[in-house]
Amino acid sequence: MTNKLGQRIKELREKNNWSLRELGTRININYSVLSRIESGKRPVTDTELLKFSELFDVSTDYLIGRSDSLESKVSEKTTANEFKDSDLQIAFRDAIDFSEENQKQTIDFIKYLKEKEEREGRKSRKNNND
Repeated sequence: MTNKLGQRIKELREKNNWSLRELGTRININYSVLSRIESGKRPVTDTELLKFSELFDVSTDYLIGRSDSLESKVSEKTTANEFKDSDLQIAFRDAIDFSEENQKQTIDFIKYLKEKEEREGRKSRKNNND
């Protein structure tokens, strides 16, 4: 499992054009630890597995090799309908038709806003409702 997991993490990191250091910064893991994970020399904790899954927007099953599908963890249609605000639903549906580059920029911007709120001590709406 570890070798397949490491290979998939490396492939996804390279697909995003991230260095080990950049990926490490994004998930708060030292780059040397990531190197050992990618080479299969260090196992991944459950928490780390979830971080990778969320960051790369793939299922944990894909990461550990149970599935070869790169499909997102949640279907786009289901996710769009989870927004209670109709403007967010429309914006999400419109974003599906964006070019790959614009989708990536949109995702990066949303991640930026989430990180900004976390830095400012705000919780996401989802966390406040839990």
